[in-house]
Order: sequence, then C-alpha cells, then structure tokens
Amino acid sequence: MTEKANHHFFRYWFPVLLYCLVIFIQSSFPSPKEIPGVLNIDKLLHLAGYAVLGLLVMRGFRNSRLGNEDRLIIAASILFAGLYGVSDELHQYYVPYRDGNIWDAMFDFVGGALGVYVYWRLLEKYPKIKGV
Repeated sequence: MTEKANHHFFRYWFPVLLYCLVIFIQSSFPSPKEIPGVLNIDKLLHLAGYAVLGLLVMRGFRNSRLGNEDRLIIAASILFAGLYGVSDELHQYYVPYRDGNIWDAMFDFVGGALGVYVYWRLLEKYPKIKGV
C-alpha cells in the first residue's frame, strides 16, 4: 500500500474495524445484569451502539471510491452496520450466558440507520465536514 492509501485506511476505516472489535469483545463476555428500574435498556444500548457504527461506516464510504453515490453509500452503510449486528447476535448465541436475539438484531439495524441519518444531516448542515 502506498503512504496515501495507508493514511486513508487509518483515517477512515481503522476506526470502523476498531469499533467492530470492541463490539465483538464486549459480546464475548456474559451478559451484564439488568439495571433495576430501566426498562429495555439493552435495546437502547443496541440502538446507540450501532448508531455509532452506522455513522463510522457512512464516514468511511463517503471518503471512498464511491464518493458521491449517495443512495449506494446510504444503503451500503445501513446494510454493513445491520449485518454486523446480525453476525454479533449469531456470535452471542455461542457465548455462555448470552443469547442471540432477533429483536436486538432489529435494533442494531435501526441504530445503524439512525447513525447514517445523523451523519447525513450533519453533512447537509455543515457541508465543509465532507472529509471528516
């Protein structure tokens, strides 16, 4: 890889890989105890966690060869985040004291879409951040 390609990878795609690794490691431990009095907190955590992933992936695709192919970038970003969520649920199925949950996977997809939406809105409001 050239120096420019290395820089591009570390700036735009390394954060995605690192965040996916964090999700994988966190999912490898037994499920934390429920927080008393906070109903469905795990669903909100899935939503927020995958919103971050959706945002990071959208950022990566916006600064790739896809460039300004907006519909393709949006679809690919949501699909990437959502499918990673599904793979994480499959992973959790095999982790002792965890289980794979279709509802969690759904919240992962919705969270990914939310992150993509937030990034898109930021681009509309602050067009100079396109390279961020």
